[in-house]
Amino acid sequence: MPETRTHFRDELQRLEAQALGAFDMVTEALERVAEAIRHTDIELAQLVIEDDDRVDGRYLEVHQGVLSLLARQAPVASDLRLIAALLEIIKHVERMGDQCVNICKLLPLTGNNPPTHPVMLDRIVEMAEQARSEVAQAKEAFARRDVGLAEDLVRQDETINRLNRECFRLAIEIGDDADIREWAMHMMLIARWLERIGDNAVDVGEQTAFVVTGLFREFTDASHPEPVSPGT
Repeated sequence: MPETRTHFRDELQRLEAQALGAFDMVTEALERVAEAIRHTDIELAQLVIEDDDRVDGRYLEVHQGVLSLLARQAPVASDLRLIAALLEIIKHVERMGDQCVNICKLLPLTGNNPPTHPVMLDRIVEMAEQARSEVAQAKEAFARRDVGLAEDLVRQDETINRLNRECFRLAIEIGDDADIREWAMHMMLIARWLERIGDNAVDVGEQTAFVVTGLFREFTDASHPEPVSPGT
């Protein structure tokens, strides 16, 4: 293999490793998010907010690195699929980091010792833990180029969706006390952001299938039941 191609492949592998490392940042953030929600830990929530600079920095490193590589080299088709997927994946990871930040910015608004609904609180924490599991699985699926594992994210995501619906029901039934209703509304916003993290993980899974097969398809979009070729 010519030296320029070897250098290109090495650089592409380095960028992929950087992108995969960003998943670890998000899973760490979600561990903290779960604890911060469970204990209304405002200081821990602030750490998540401050650490998001690392995720943003990694996004810029990968995004700019990929564009620079494209400017200097002419990738073959298989490499081009990976390059396109990396640009999409790092965008989804950065969004997941932002959603963790949104949650942690909202927590102080509930107060240091808010009235809570134990069942709803447990469901929200379970959603955070499930979201962390999905993000970890999305990373593994992409690293291994495992389409089956990527498709299984849909099953995992349904768990988050079910918990989100359950939280909505609990919020409606929570009672007439103004303080606990306000807390429940905050929790519904948090549930929505956790649900979006799961959606982003599924999007990463779709990119995994694209890299492997060269075809893009939305795993759960009934309007496109067959794989769609890029550009069609």
